[in-house]
Amino acid sequence: MATILRTWSYQYQWLYDGISRVAALGVGGETRFHRLPLQGLKIDPEMMVLDLCCGSGQATKFLVKFCNNVTGLDVSLVSLKRAQTNVPEASYVEAAAEEMPFPDNNFDLVHTSVALHEMKPSQLQTIINEVYRVLKPGGVFALVDFHKPTNLLFWPGLALFLQLFETETAWQLLDTDLIGLLKDIGFQVSNHTLHAGGSLQVIQVSK
Repeated sequence: MATILRTWSYQYQWLYDGISRVAALGVGGETRFHRLPLQGLKIDPEMMVLDLCCGSGQATKFLVKFCNNVTGLDVSLVSLKRAQTNVPEASYVEAAAEEMPFPDNNFDLVHTSVALHEMKPSQLQTIINEVYRVLKPGGVFALVDFHKPTNLLFWPGLALFLQLFETETAWQLLDTDLIGLLKDIGFQVSNHTLHAGGSLQVIQVSK
């Protein structure tokens, strides 16, 4: 699955940004899209925040508006260099989400935006365990990612997007009970909402 457009979107920043902006129109635009996982959260400027799988900093630039201590983590050095240029207010760490180089109980908030669908099921389980480990007691894990549409009218658009830009792991996520995985690890669910005809889900859970 996926096409050359996926490769180009990661190679050319302008193309990736353009695709992201168009995709975000389904929920009212890029700004609203990045605010969805943060809605209802009490965010203090001094909180320790991790932007997990931060990529080039598309969501990081929104997090630094709320917090002074934002760390972006990604496995791609190329993406991190772009993020450093795009959002110099944050600090960055090159590492895999499955093995984060942080101590236990370190962050008040872990955030990730449309990244978990890139992971194989075995990776997903490990990453969620790692998020639980690095969160402080009472800390929040907030995420937005794909979901199986509840409105059939949104299926063609999502299917086309996944076919052009994503791999089989994105399709696997549609059949994954993320809420169940999070609960099994010990998280308490505080919010689970669907958007864009159910094709996107926002989850907020606490440790």
